[in-house]
Amino acid sequence: MTIRELTKAEEEVMRVLWRIGKGFVKDVLSELPDDPKPAYNTVSTIIRILEKKGLVGYTAYGKTHEYYPLITEEQYKRFQTEQLMENYFDNSIQKLVSFFVKDRKLSLREVDELIELLNRKKS
Repeated sequence: MTIRELTKAEEEVMRVLWRIGKGFVKDVLSELPDDPKPAYNTVSTIIRILEKKGLVGYTAYGKTHEYYPLITEEQYKRFQTEQLMENYFDNSIQKLVSFFVKDRKLSLREVDELIELLNRKKS
């Protein structure tokens, strides 16, 4: 399956589906923030787009559909991380870590935790 980058609205709907596991459009709508609450038809359209992209499946109950994610949040995070690495850091972990160390001004504790994580990965 090919994963493609999601729009902000698509990602927001996917986050709800990942959190609730499966649900009808009304269930997804009720989990979305109220600032402002999108229209039912808008959420329904976004879910159908996600379905066409192969990211959401459904079980039909007559004319009603219960939707569920076809990819995990972990799979999407991996895809996004790979895109970030490829597009901005020349696929270099060193460049990525260096960026975060410089840009985020990591504390010594955070650097130690990162080193510990990398050492565990090496073992």
